[in-house]
Amino acid sequence: MVKNWKKALILVLFTVCILGFKPRCVNGETDQADASALGVMYTSLNSPQQLTGWTASNGDPCGQSWKGVTCLNKRVTEIKLSNLGLSGSVGYSFQSLTSLKELDLSHNNFAGDIPYFTLPNLQRLNLEYNQFTGSVPFAISQMPSLQYLNLAHNQLQNALTDMFGPLSSLSTLDLSFNSLNGGLPESFKNLTSINSMYLQNNQFSGTIDVLANLPLDTLDVSNNRFTGWVPDQLKSINLKKDGNSWSSGPAPPPPPGTPPATRNRKHKSGSDGSASDSGSGGGSSSSGIGGGAIAGIVISILIIGAIVAFFLVKRRSRRSSSDIEKLDNQPLAPLASNEVQEIKSVKSSSSLDSQALDTPISISLRPPPIDRHKSFDDEEFSKKPVVVKKAVPAPTNVTSYSIADLQIATGSFSVENLLGEGSFGRVYRAQFADGKVLAVKKIDSSALPSNMSDNFMEMVSNISQLHHTNVTELVGYCSEHGQHLLVYEFHKNGSLYDFLHISDEYSKPLIWNTRVKIALGTARALEYLHEVCSPSVVHKNIKSANILLDAELNPHLSDSGLATFIPNADEVLNRDDVGSGYSAPEVTMSGQYSLKSDVYGFGVVMLELLTGRKPFDSTRPRLEQSLVRWATPQLHDIDALSKMVDPALKGLYPVKSLSRFADVIALCVQPEPEFRPPMSEVVEALVRLVQRANMSKRTTGTDQGASPRIGNPDDTHDYMS
Repeated sequence: MVKNWKKALILVLFTVCILGFKPRCVNGETDQADASALGVMYTSLNSPQQLTGWTASNGDPCGQSWKGVTCLNKRVTEIKLSNLGLSGSVGYSFQSLTSLKELDLSHNNFAGDIPYFTLPNLQRLNLEYNQFTGSVPFAISQMPSLQYLNLAHNQLQNALTDMFGPLSSLSTLDLSFNSLNGGLPESFKNLTSINSMYLQNNQFSGTIDVLANLPLDTLDVSNNRFTGWVPDQLKSINLKKDGNSWSSGPAPPPPPGTPPATRNRKHKSGSDGSASDSGSGGGSSSSGIGGGAIAGIVISILIIGAIVAFFLVKRRSRRSSSDIEKLDNQPLAPLASNEVQEIKSVKSSSSLDSQALDTPISISLRPPPIDRHKSFDDEEFSKKPVVVKKAVPAPTNVTSYSIADLQIATGSFSVENLLGEGSFGRVYRAQFADGKVLAVKKIDSSALPSNMSDNFMEMVSNISQLHHTNVTELVGYCSEHGQHLLVYEFHKNGSLYDFLHISDEYSKPLIWNTRVKIALGTARALEYLHEVCSPSVVHKNIKSANILLDAELNPHLSDSGLATFIPNADEVLNRDDVGSGYSAPEVTMSGQYSLKSDVYGFGVVMLELLTGRKPFDSTRPRLEQSLVRWATPQLHDIDALSKMVDPALKGLYPVKSLSRFADVIALCVQPEPEFRPPMSEVVEALVRLVQRANMSKRTTGTDQGASPRIGNPDDTHDYMS
């Protein structure tokens, strides 16, 4: 009887389980990644009571109806937490909310920098009325679905970077009531869906010409520092412009060939989209052509004929070999200090020599403006006709050495003095009679043949004008008997590659703070080459072997400007970079280098600093040989990230600093070049990382140097210097 009763009970329980009993699983109604992200967010917001339903772990935002959270198909699609008095941060896992379409954190007490997250499907972002500081983050450019962006009424500063290219869906942009400065970025031209733009009560300067052809209905640029004239295309919209320094009098005529000021607006009457003023006359007829119209046609024909003649003459004059020689002989020069300030407030400690450019006359002698984001080997340079060039005069700001001098100093270029070998030649240690030690780069004849001495002298002249704390300084050259050599300052601690990957009994691992310092210094060197030099200098060969460390482990980027002037540099570099792990995907595909391929190479160097691994290591398992391919999927997983860190650090690093360092890497090594940030954004992100580390003082260990070879072991450097 008892046995039968037990059997019956088991049968009943089994039937209940099959027919209707469904044990509740953790996060049963919510995607696991979304639930985890909101749990982290709740903790980062200091677990506020006003977020009813929220919990730090094992929560189910969609199934439990968390305050302000909307879901669809188990994915979080909206977070609206306006006017709740919230503070803290949104957490490091926030960008795993890949289905999020709207984020509203307006009217709260958030402070510090705007969180650096990327949400590819976000359509509406509202952060107005908080206390955010810093810059508008470049990560916004990686949200191509954005239709509404509101950062108004915060304390944002600095200039806007060229980040708006991918935001063609943006219809409303509100940056009002901040302290933003500088000129409006050229990428505003890509805002082809923009209807409303609010820029009032900032410190913007320059003209608003970049807004002329946007499909705007409403524009507020009042209370800024704009100058110039208001474009005619903007005079027919809802425009507020008071509180600026607009130019008085008639605007200058547009350059010959400029199309008339029209606006392609479907809802406006008239074929040209402009407001009609024919009604004021009252006597004109819609049919027939009056005498005034005929006269206008005749005048137009005469003007067009004059313009055609002008361009024919201009075209011939442009082919003058003397003018081409003048353009060819223009040196690669850093901008004058006052021009640097207009671009953006660069905080790098570059030693720009602006004495020669401190008068209006000298500034007017600068070459015509060239697109700063193009390399010297772009089409417009390669298509220049071949001309007979005059001999380039020897530069006076560097020393001319004889072959005999350098042979004595290097022991006839002996193997004992060989420091390394790069894509363009070997580098030797040279000790002179006065005790000075320098590095001599002997350029291979295959890279620069002996009959190209003029090219070499032009290269020396241009490289000698690169001056920055984190760029290896050219101090001399030698051009004799068909030999071409460059003489650089010498850095006793060798290359970063050696420090990371070639251990010896005298060296110790680089501590975390030193690694961050090296990354920041290298980023500043690239920022200088990309955004301060005019035209921009594409390095083309960013790798740890080209980052030299001085006695205090400060980084110095070597070979800067070299690849720009060697005729077949791209071919040589492409050959050497095959399988190196540094080449950006577009370089591997097309062989074309750009500013963004430099950013990719820098991201790989940061990965080396993080992991201690080589960019490509054939001795590792197949799936781990390519550093970028192995590391990238793990950069936003804090647990996986901690396992990736260089074991030589022995766990001595701040976790938050590590996570933010990884975030910067992820941005730099993206496969699409247009989504990689400019180096100024990278510098800002690394500076913020260092500032937070200094303020929190949570760094484990000391800031002492990483090698007994250093004269001063106390390496407590101000990374901001």
